Amino acid sequence: MLQDEKGKTVFSPQIKVPATYMRGGTSKGVFFNLEDLPAQAKIAGKARDALLLRVIGSPDPYGKQTDGMGGATSSTSKTVIISKSRQQDHDVDYLFGQVGIDKPFVDWSGNCGNLSAAVGSFAISSGLVDASRVPDNGIAVVRIWQANISKTIIAHVPITDGEVQETGDFELDGVTFPAAEVQVEFMDPADGDGSMFPTGNLVDELALPTDVIASGNVKATMINAGIPTIFINASDLGYTGAELQDDINSDAEVLKRFETIRAHGAVKMGLISHIDEAASRQHTPKVAIVGKACDYISSSGKRVLSTEIDLNVRALSMGKLHHAMMGTAAVAIGTAAAIPGTLVNIAAGGGERESVHFGHPSGTLRVGAEARCIDNEWRVTKAVMSRSARVLMEGRVRVPGDTLS
Repeated sequence: MLQDEKGKTVFSPQIKVPATYMRGGTSKGVFFNLEDLPAQAKIAGKARDALLLRVIGSPDPYGKQTDGMGGATSSTSKTVIISKSRQQDHDVDYLFGQVGIDKPFVDWSGNCGNLSAAVGSFAISSGLVDASRVPDNGIAVVRIWQANISKTIIAHVPITDGEVQETGDFELDGVTFPAAEVQVEFMDPADGDGSMFPTGNLVDELALPTDVIASGNVKATMINAGIPTIFINASDLGYTGAELQDDINSDAEVLKRFETIRAHGAVKMGLISHIDEAASRQHTPKVAIVGKACDYISSSGKRVLSTEIDLNVRALSMGKLHHAMMGTAAVAIGTAAAIPGTLVNIAAGGGERESVHFGHPSGTLRVGAEARCIDNEWRVTKAVMSRSARVLMEGRVRVPGDTLS
């Protein structure tokens, strides 16, 4: 915004930035090729954050993101930046930004497992994967470096006549229409800088204010695999684990209690030093409640039977109960289920397992995990799940020209 020689305000025109709007799993986001970003936004910092906030339509005190590409939920307030990989034996680098809805911040602290399913497709279609690695027909194996958490993800992308195959008959609960299946492998998903269990325990007593829980503490499994996650028995909080979104999201006091649990758990996990810091780190950690398998009706009206699942899990993202399940949280669920003694494993019936089938608000999901105890330390080699991805729109997204100034 400038002034002309007569002092009249002159507004700068909009700028156009090449972008692709994609669904990956049960999430949607705006994808960018790093080389297409304005010069100021090619490097991490205020200019990049300002661009992504304006693209999504944040901060929006109305909580609707009407003036942007966001959908006013944690699943749709997302951005992705892809570039040729700087890492050996990888095809692309993938950077994920979770954009705040009503607050002016972009959280770079974790990955989005759902959008990970769209990264390989975007990379191939954008010419970022060497042509020799893409078959005319078959499966292209895309090696992705997840730059937020420094981990490898392998996407198995179906190819037909040299193009990414997006349509198909694979159905994913939480997504209305079928599409082509994309298998995603999260390699060595545990935190590489410390123990997969930051406290050293499979189950902790998490101290909480008595207005959150009368006893002043609650049992919790705190794990860093896929994404830092705090698991709590649903029954300890007065739930069954079969709740739908409105059962929790309609009560502001309940959401406040979950946020308090998340903040105290984040301190216990060493992610922040004081609970007040949780407000600026909304993407991680996640909080989830687990319950034994039981019959329930999903949000689509589909009946889920206890005989079809091992347990129920409900997880919160960005302060609200997620409509399905975050992909990274699914990695944490699969990993924790594979380790005897965690609350997730106990809810699933205990014992050793290499996969788990759990219920979520929109239906069910199966995830596999390979976990081993080596020198009294649990390690997970990979977690695997199937998702799908599809381009919704491609072209150029526009933002006011003074966004980066």
